[in-house]
Amino acid sequence: MLNNIGLPGLLLIAVVVLVLFGRGKISSLMGEVGKGITAFKRGVDDSKKELDDSFADARDVTPESKKDNV
Repeated sequence: MLNNIGLPGLLLIAVVVLVLFGRGKISSLMGEVGKGITAFKRGVDDSKKELDDSFADARDVTPESKKDNV
């Protein structure tokens, strides 16, 4: 059913949404979506950095007694 919407259908939906919610409400909603995306990306980057730091600390876990025998 939704496969045959096309450009005219999308334009009609956009106009209806604009009339129902108004330009100010839609622009504030898009601003909030942008802030959410930015926060998500920041969280992903922070978690990657945290994992890299924890792996760097855990790489050399060989006991000292085994290091001397090698």
